[in-house]
Amino acid sequence: MRTLSRRVWLLLGFAMVLVVFLLYLNSRRPSARVAVVQASRQTFRSSITSNGKVEPITPYSLRAKFDSFVDRIIAAEGKNVKKGDVLVTLNDRDIRAQLDQARAQLASQEDDLRAARAGGRADQSAKLGADLRSAEAERNLLERQQETLTKLAAQNAATAQELERNRTALERAEAALDQARKAKQEFEHQVGFDQGRLDLLVKHSKALVNDLEDKADSTRVVAPASGTLYSFPVHAGDFVHTGDLLAVVADLHELRVRAYIDEPELGQLKPGQTVVVTWDALPGRTWTGKTEILPRQVVALGTRNVGELLCTIANQGMELIPNTTVDVRIEINELAGALVVPRGAVQIDGAHRYVYRLDGGRLHRTEIRVGLSNATQFEVLSGINEGDTLALPGDTTLRNNMAVRVAIPESESE
Repeated sequence: MRTLSRRVWLLLGFAMVLVVFLLYLNSRRPSARVAVVQASRQTFRSSITSNGKVEPITPYSLRAKFDSFVDRIIAAEGKNVKKGDVLVTLNDRDIRAQLDQARAQLASQEDDLRAARAGGRADQSAKLGADLRSAEAERNLLERQQETLTKLAAQNAATAQELERNRTALERAEAALDQARKAKQEFEHQVGFDQGRLDLLVKHSKALVNDLEDKADSTRVVAPASGTLYSFPVHAGDFVHTGDLLAVVADLHELRVRAYIDEPELGQLKPGQTVVVTWDALPGRTWTGKTEILPRQVVALGTRNVGELLCTIANQGMELIPNTTVDVRIEINELAGALVVPRGAVQIDGAHRYVYRLDGGRLHRTEIRVGLSNATQFEVLSGINEGDTLALPGDTTLRNNMAVRVAIPESESE
């Protein structure tokens, strides 16, 4: 019995020595190295980032007003032009021929209209008037003769045959008078109808002449405003159709950026917010401006639902050009003295956010409450203090109560 008890105590003693030895070995194991940052107070800027498209604010698109060939190219794409400068000329031979024909047709129609307003053709009107007066005179004469013969027949001074012959002639004269009156009325009605028809024809011909004159004048395509000729897709000898684009002129010293803002962020936008634009083609360059026209609807853009925000951007060096895709940052809020940490130091666990605070060579998982945020930082409202050292994730998985050493950047170690 004593032998068994002694063995138990020996085993317990051996186990305790082993535990102490393992703890000793563990304490000699090198601690993980981690990069760290310090929570600091600074001016915090909250922003929205997205992409956008550059556009001229007031582009002047010049298009062909008729089918023609390009005669001469006078201006050069990319160059500055002044208002009234001739950019290109179109062949005007066909349009001039059409204009001459339209002017001749208008002159003929105006002559006919003047005649209609004067009562119709003078010779035809005079003849119908003379015919009517002659028929009236003949009828009046036969009426008087009929009265006279009737009286004479009552006195047996005229025969019944004479009376009948005159009555028959009177009927023929009255029929002729009716015919002359109808012819006169029809002529006057036709004159009135012709006047209305000719009025319409003259108006149509005048509009045609004006249109052709405008087209003839447009054979010399001129700059409607001073600016940059940034699109000039035609060449000498090209055939252009009505409506084809000839040139686009715009002032590029100030541009518009159409920024595509995701739907959840639209409520933060206001007119006059600062906008910063960058372009991959010119790294390191920035352009600044202001938000101008807020989105009025949400549209689909690929897999995104976005509102189109219009911003005005200064471009005095004219390095930024239309139709380019740019990155856009809209400054939403600016908060002085905010406690700020990098986004990389903040871990997310459901609705909770926490950091690994370094104290006494060990990490302490600490929950924090955040406020504003931007693309690189969080504002911290509670949980840590200014100057606290926080571990950044790296090759080593961070854990609570983990022993670590601060990694010294290579630039400092040298």
